[in-house]
Amino acid sequence: MVLFRTELGEVLREARQAQGRTLRDVAAASSVSLGYLSELERGTKEASSELLSAVCAGLGISLSELPGLVTKPVEHVETLTMPVALPLAAGEPAGAVRASAA
Repeated sequence: MVLFRTELGEVLREARQAQGRTLRDVAAASSVSLGYLSELERGTKEASSELLSAVCAGLGISLSELPGLVTKPVEHVETLTMPVALPLAAGEPAGAVRASAA
């Protein structure tokens, strides 16, 4: 199962590291505690929209960019974890779905 908060945290960490910045620097620029930002990056905390907006501002990215940055990693994990639909066997009711673990 894909957790959005985990993928979001990875995206935030990658954006910070790509800028060559420390957690302390981004936390200060965002007015978010260092510990909380660390938990966001590790995917252990869910962030409110206000908090995400502050972190994005601290990173110099727009909040509207964030969902697009998270889409690819989420899609990738989904393709690895989604069950594969198998054809129905003779006699199974229409609308039935059989799945196999990927």
